[in-house]
This record gives sequence, structure tokens and C-alpha cells, in this order.
Amino acid sequence: MKLSTFLAVKAVISLVFAIAFVLTPATYLSWGGVTLDAAGTYMARFMGVGLLGIGLVCWFLRSAADSEARRGILLGLFIADTVGFIVSLLGQLSGLWNVLGWINVVIWLLLALGLGYFRFLKPSTS
Repeated sequence: MKLSTFLAVKAVISLVFAIAFVLTPATYLSWGGVTLDAAGTYMARFMGVGLLGIGLVCWFLRSAADSEARRGILLGLFIADTVGFIVSLLGQLSGLWNVLGWINVVIWLLLALGLGYFRFLKPSTS
């Protein structure tokens, strides 16, 4: 897979989750057995805004020519997705989510691994 294709996939995933978190966070999270109060709904919407930004950055980064900037952004996304994997795994292991929570764990893991691959093992790919 090419980096541009991977970034497009990450962008679409981020944008789909962004829409869910911004528009219907309580409904989306209820599928995983998570309930939100008003403050939780508010914070989930902010998470959606963050995912919107990440999705757009990934979308526009697909065709970026500046390889040094791309490497820096990939490193930042790799670190964030690795932490996202750890947080989602801890949430899953604590019983916060039902079995559907494993989907989030797997998504975060695959995105972190993909970013790590393109950042550290195949950095010259466009």
C-alpha cells in the first residue's frame, strides 16, 4: 500500500468517527455500552472536532510534496495513535465498553502500526 492510500483510509476513518462524535455522540457510544451525561456529550463532541482536524490533515497530506513536513506530521500522528491504542485498550480491559469496544482497539492499533511503518520503515514512499 502506498502512503497516499493509507492516509486516505485514515482520513475517511477519522472523518466518519468525527461525524458520529460531533452529531450523535451518545447514540454512537451507546452501541458500545457507554452512557454519557451532558458533560461527557460535550467532551465527546470536542473529540469529534479533533478527529475532524486529523481527518482533514491526513486528506490534504496525501499529496503533499514537502517530505520533511510529511515526516514530522507522520511522527506526530504515530505518537497520537499509539497513545490512542493504549487508552482504548485500557478502557476495553477495564470493562468500560462491551465487546464492540475491541473494534476501536483494533482500529487504533492498525493505524498506529501503519503510521509507524510509513514513518520509520518506508519513509521515502509517497
